[in-house]
Parts: sequence; structure tokens; C-alpha cells
Amino acid sequence: MLPFTVELRTGASVYEQLVYAVQRAIVSNQLSPGDRFPSVRTLSQELRINPNTAQKVVTRLVDQGLLVVQPGVGTLVAQLPESSQKERSELLLREVEQLVVEARRLSLTFDQVVEAVQSHWIRLSEMQPTHEREQVAAEEAVSE
Repeated sequence: MLPFTVELRTGASVYEQLVYAVQRAIVSNQLSPGDRFPSVRTLSQELRINPNTAQKVVTRLVDQGLLVVQPGVGTLVAQLPESSQKERSELLLREVEQLVVEARRLSLTFDQVVEAVQSHWIRLSEMQPTHEREQVAAEEAVSE
């Protein structure tokens, strides 16, 4: 059993879908720093994918700093370094542009896009453990 959820869709890259699923699991705290990450063999067997694809996924996540490999221990979810709000925002530039382009292609209004983003934000926040939701709420209250 994998410690995160992934629903592979036909027509999309298995590699990209799996990388995204792990990134999502980390930001939603389904996977926490120090958690053991499944081996390449486990990933390939559980998802019925080519072991080379599973290895590429792990390699990319290690390169992104989301996973660390510790000899004798295995692959673990990394402790993410502290970064400034500007640095974190810059990481989203490409995705935000893609969202805006796609929303305009679909003739969505700004309010409809904000509502959709807010809905997903809330849904992902509900996946966090209770103590982390309280911490996020406290941090948001302080920043207002």
C-alpha cells in the first residue's frame, strides 16, 4: 500500500502524474518529513509501471529536494528548507501563467478562477492533520 494517493489517467504521462501526486502529498502533509518513501520496486509493483519510470520519478523528486536517500535507511521525505515568501511565489510563476491561459481559453471570469482555486485550497487544507490546520489558521490570522 502506498502512503499517498495517485489516480493514473490514460493519455497523460505516468511519470508527470506520479511526480505531481507525490508533490501534492507532501504539500498536503499526507507525507511528512522523515517518512519512509516506497522503494522503486514497491512503486513499480503497486502501480504496475515500468521500474525505470519509478526510478526516474524518485530521481526527479530527489533532484527537487523533496526526497533524500540515506544509505542503509532508504529514501525519506526531506525536511524542506525555510524560504522567503518571494522565493515560494516565484516557484509558481509557470503554473499560474498556465492557469490564466487555460482559464481565458475556457472564457472563465477572474471570480470563477478565484472560486475554483479557493475550493481546491480548502480541500487540500482539510487533508492536513488537525494540529497543522490550527497552526496555519493562526499564521494566517497574524498576517492579516
